[in-house]
Amino acid sequence: MRLEHWIIVSFVALCAGMTGVFLAGNWSPAPEVQRASSLHDLIHKDLELSDAQEQRLAVIERKFAARKKALEARLRAANLALADAIETDKANSPAVQAAIDDFHEAMGELQKLTIEHVFEMREILDEEQAKAFDKEIVRALKEQ
Repeated sequence: MRLEHWIIVSFVALCAGMTGVFLAGNWSPAPEVQRASSLHDLIHKDLELSDAQEQRLAVIERKFAARKKALEARLRAANLALADAIETDKANSPAVQAAIDDFHEAMGELQKLTIEHVFEMREILDEEQAKAFDKEIVRALKEQ
């Protein structure tokens, strides 16, 4: 294999590895993670939820965490498949493309799940809480 090919393969492998590290939570928090944290703080600290709301929120969050964990596992598996395909094929092969497609599909499902989670949390809020919540969601999305 020529040096140029090794450089390309090494770069792609590095990118795949960095993605895996990020997904494993060993990378510094990205802005969207910080926004999620601020939304979490808003819900749990600033909105002054009632005990009944907190109980409903706990159920919602447990359900979301389990589904999110499964999708994150799919993302890691797709990333490993991508690394394996690159290592084996050393080309932009059908196996490489399939791994990329699997990763994008899982990422899209995670994004949809997150939006569903946001609206599910919103349902437990009263009118004033929902206004503050909506404002934070819109602000976070516009900052991207």
